[in-house]
Amino acid sequence: MAGLKETPRQRMIGLMYLVLTALLALQVSNAVLEKFIFIDESLQHSVHVSRDASSKVLEAMKKKVADEGNDARDLAYLKKAESVKEETSKMIGEIEKLRADLIEFTGGRDPKTGELKNGKDYDMVMNYMIGPEGSKSGKAYQLQADLNNFAKKIAEMDTALGKQLQTRIALEASEMEQYKNNPDHKGKDFAQINFGNTPLVAALAIMSEMETQVARYEAKALEVISQKVGQVVVKFDRIEAKVSAESKIVAAGTTYKATMYLAASSSQITPRMSSSVGAVKVENGVGHIEFKASGNNYDKDGNEKKTWQGAITIKTTRGNDTTFKVEQEYIVAKPVIQIQSATVKSLYLNCGNELSVQVPALGANYDPSFSAVNAEVIKGAKKGDIIIVPNAAKVDLQVSSGGTLIGTEHFPVRLLPKPDIEIFSGTRALDLKVGGPCPRSLTAKALAEQSIRDAIPKDARYKVTAWEITLARGRRPIGTPMKVTSETVDITQFASQAQPGDRLIIEIKNVKRMNFRGQTEDAKIGSPIFTYSIN
Repeated sequence: MAGLKETPRQRMIGLMYLVLTALLALQVSNAVLEKFIFIDESLQHSVHVSRDASSKVLEAMKKKVADEGNDARDLAYLKKAESVKEETSKMIGEIEKLRADLIEFTGGRDPKTGELKNGKDYDMVMNYMIGPEGSKSGKAYQLQADLNNFAKKIAEMDTALGKQLQTRIALEASEMEQYKNNPDHKGKDFAQINFGNTPLVAALAIMSEMETQVARYEAKALEVISQKVGQVVVKFDRIEAKVSAESKIVAAGTTYKATMYLAASSSQITPRMSSSVGAVKVENGVGHIEFKASGNNYDKDGNEKKTWQGAITIKTTRGNDTTFKVEQEYIVAKPVIQIQSATVKSLYLNCGNELSVQVPALGANYDPSFSAVNAEVIKGAKKGDIIIVPNAAKVDLQVSSGGTLIGTEHFPVRLLPKPDIEIFSGTRALDLKVGGPCPRSLTAKALAEQSIRDAIPKDARYKVTAWEITLARGRRPIGTPMKVTSETVDITQFASQAQPGDRLIIEIKNVKRMNFRGQTEDAKIGSPIFTYSIN
């Protein structure tokens, strides 16, 4: 289409498409960025778990050395282990400081929400971590040097470490299997491959992964050293108590699922597992946990933080039990209850108010049951459909799923407004203001407001069942008033007696309403009177 002239309207439509595309891309970006935040939190948790396990290894080494009489060779190995711990803390501390400095450089966090102000920004990240194009002056280059110096220093502490540990852990793209043959990446250096075109949240997750790599390096080094002072730990490639949850945020009434396991390569161990939330099913060394999540103390955002604890016990090669403990935080999110009805804002007294109550977060697991204060609840034909019949000024509807309370919805209750009374002659309403000739028949109808007919049509059926018609001349009635018990009545006898200046006086004595059950009751309308002038 290049070269064709476009009208202003066509150019405007094209611009709208571009804006819409950008908005859609922004929405996708937000969802992806949120995942990076969860990844970063998970990696940070993994670092803490790994370092705690390493601290236990070091404490076990100290005890073993003391039990063996503080042999000089054992003390030398213990000193190396302490040096490994110290160098690891320094390296992780450096990365943590760099994380904090990067956050500050990119605008910091919102003081109210704690969220990153510029989590999606990558220009400032590149400027800080890589530096101006071609300068290689960014902080990532010093980080690469420090990471490799850390690895080299640890590997050179002992011959056994040199045989099992790499001396370079911060690599160029050309040194990495996944990138070295990729024409788009193989020429990139460490800073570019990690922080090029990378939003802030992703950069933080990358640095968390570097911390886990450092923590794994520490764990491996301590394992190698500990083996030289006696088998103070079970010979695994890695020992960590781990928890993997399908989701950290779950809706009340849904099933929380998590896997708790000992990250070990040995097939000779049968661990015993327990948790504070119920039994743990152990299969092939992996523990499976399931329990119904529930909440009763939600914050203003509808979330409640909770924790559960687990324990994994194994026998070491020396025959004694060792227990690893883990604590996992999860968040119970209050499900949103959606009420669909023509009368969502309020209910009507003694009427069958039809509601559809859904909880989208529960999906196919939604198994609703309902109870109410000051109302009768009648189950409908479809899942979530109910009829509420209020009997007081306020109704509290409790919504549960599978026996778990989801929440309580509160409704004010209104009285039905009085129906309108209209008098017809045939199919035309009497003109009570102007008057006219005396009709030969009259019909009295009671009609609910249109909004009531739309909201609760089965409770908006009215019928005039008693009314009285009088032909009056001056101050005196002409003849006997006609008492009527049907909606339509023949008044030919009045028409034959009527003279110009006379009046028809119509008084409504009783109106009945039929409710959704097909039962009738008196409608409280008073005794409205209508006057029709005959001329």
